[in-house]
Amino acid sequence: MSTMAARAETGRPGRRLALSLGPAGQEMAARFHRERDRGRLRAMGVAVALGAVLMTGFLGVVGLRAQQVRLSYRMDSLRTTRAETEELNRRLKVELATLRSLARIEDKARHELGMVAPGRDQVLLAREFVAGDGGASRAVPPRTAAADRGTTGERTLRR
Repeated sequence: MSTMAARAETGRPGRRLALSLGPAGQEMAARFHRERDRGRLRAMGVAVALGAVLMTGFLGVVGLRAQQVRLSYRMDSLRTTRAETEELNRRLKVELATLRSLARIEDKARHELGMVAPGRDQVLLAREFVAGDGGASRAVPPRTAAADRGTTGERTLRR
């Protein structure tokens, strides 16, 4: 073997092929063998990184928009729940006012419990609620039988 053939065997496989094919093979191997262009590799790396950043940004915007739509639906459901709760609250206030109505209580007392309205002679007014001349309460002689019997000291005070 010649020295060129020995070099070809120890070298790269493309060279071996080129030497075995002759001068046309060497030209073809030279055409396919190119050194790496570091500027082009750097540009491709920058393009890939920029594409990744843009894709991440795009996916972030899409994610935020999806979150906004989801929150919008949640807000609508909460508004509906709030309106229903306010309506229920309004109905319960009306029901409470109806249940506290004195006319309803009196009607239930008469029909369900068998109570009757008091007569005029059964009603006694408290001293605090009897209006006086100046709007202040005044002492009214007691209307009970026990008070009419009273002690002698009380009789002198009344006269």
